[in-house]
Amino acid sequence: MKSYYIYIMASRRNGTLYIGITNDIVRRVYEHKNNFIDGFTSKYGIHNLVYYEQFDNIESAIQREKQLKKWNRKWKIELIERVNPNWKDLYEDLM
Repeated sequence: MKSYYIYIMASRRNGTLYIGITNDIVRRVYEHKNNFIDGFTSKYGIHNLVYYEQFDNIESAIQREKQLKKWNRKWKIELIERVNPNWKDLYEDLM
């Protein structure tokens, strides 16, 4: 069974946030960390995985990503801090 993930990356605690979606979170976060793709995350130094959710189907993941992108910054920070109060980089936990 395939899994899909929505994730939030941050430049630092309370820093710049990026929300994305992927079917391979380890690979995708690695790409962000190593600036493999030019764009927003490489421009702003967004390298820390601070939040993610797993889904069994792509439609649910896309719906959740769209929902989070519409949220205001305060709500996003509260979501992160509910499960990751110290803004720990969760990438190592995935390995």
